[in-house]
Amino acid sequence: MSHMIITGDMNTGSIPTIQSTGTVVLPVAKHVSTHRLILVFSICFLSVFLGGTISMLMPGYLPAIVHGLAGNLSQQKQDGISALINSLFIFGWMFGGVAWGIISDKTGRARSLILSTACLGIFSIVTAVSSSWSLVVVSRFLSGFGIGGVMVIAVILVAELWTGKSIAVIQGFISLAMPLGFFAAGAINNLIANWRSAFWIGILPVLLAIIAAFYLPESEKWKTGRILKRQKNNAGMSFLTLAYRNNLFTGSLIFGTMLIGVWAVFSWAPSWVQSISSSVNVQTQRGSIMMILAGAGIVGSFFSGWIVNSIGVRKTMLLCFAACFIMIFLSFKLNVDITRTTFIEIGILAFFFGVSQGALAVFIPSLFPVNVCASATGFCFNAGRLFTASVVFFIGSLVSWLGGYGNAVFIFSFVLLVGLIATFLSTGHAVSTEKRISNELIPD
Repeated sequence: MSHMIITGDMNTGSIPTIQSTGTVVLPVAKHVSTHRLILVFSICFLSVFLGGTISMLMPGYLPAIVHGLAGNLSQQKQDGISALINSLFIFGWMFGGVAWGIISDKTGRARSLILSTACLGIFSIVTAVSSSWSLVVVSRFLSGFGIGGVMVIAVILVAELWTGKSIAVIQGFISLAMPLGFFAAGAINNLIANWRSAFWIGILPVLLAIIAAFYLPESEKWKTGRILKRQKNNAGMSFLTLAYRNNLFTGSLIFGTMLIGVWAVFSWAPSWVQSISSSVNVQTQRGSIMMILAGAGIVGSFFSGWIVNSIGVRKTMLLCFAACFIMIFLSFKLNVDITRTTFIEIGILAFFFGVSQGALAVFIPSLFPVNVCASATGFCFNAGRLFTASVVFFIGSLVSWLGGYGNAVFIFSFVLLVGLIATFLSTGHAVSTEKRISNELIPD
């Protein structure tokens, strides 16, 4: 394997020069200015926040949208249209996460975040002015496509601009943005009755993209990695090549198993409450459970960075997988009615779900060198999403056979043990900072 000396300044933007040698000498990166980091954080946070808001606007307005645009059709056909709108949004999210990752590795982090944010906003506006349900289907697919890119690239940009222990803390804050966006979507649903008016929120990500086009800096690590990639004549190297396959499988398995657990609980907790509660205020209990799931998850995300820095990212994920499995058993298997203890157990479960999201945002990008980091991370974030959607749907068909929602969720929670084992066996998989910058893992 050939080695190189790299000279230049990664933070001032000077072009590195490369000389053939027997060692690797990386450029000494200066501290990025606080003003610049605040700017990047604000743009990334707001992009993810607006993505979360727009993603959750549709469920609240979906009946009104379908009735307004397809009211002349039978109820069965209207239900089919609703399912199509929801499913294609998920497909768009999955496809966008992978596609924007590949685009980002080729064209840069900043440009890709700007374009994916603009895509999200533009097609939210298209939804607002749609004159047919088929146009809503297309616009929601492309809105999902934009959100998938935002979710991946924001994480990568943070991973490449921050250093040391600050990475985990900032990733934890970024992971807060999506659930906060969900809360905002709920508030919009309550305050704005007209669905067309609500989807004009797409103006905000468009304006954010315009601002970012002037002020968002590019990752110097990506620039350096790009030059090294060309020097090694590996410009066409794919994240699917053998060199990255083990980490790709590990990352997809770990992220996907936690994703299955999160979606199973969030999707079926309200129905589970309905099925076991003896209270006359069961609707209030259902709402309280969802608020606890969201609120405790946000708290977990907030503290995830400090937990990762305290015990390490791998131990944090092991703790999350174990704690989530145990709390699902205690909550969904042992409770025969909804009590104060139930709310506490669900809160603990959601807290560790939240911690896991911040920890995974640190761990997954660390598995890959800079030249394929976005595309590989996008694959890991989204490979399990199709399976997750299928599994959660599958739970519904098994509820009667398995004896209720609690049993069904508990049985599928065993995937968390798969994630626990995969995490335990992942020792040594993370790529060192030096290798990520120098792309030494690219085979000659």
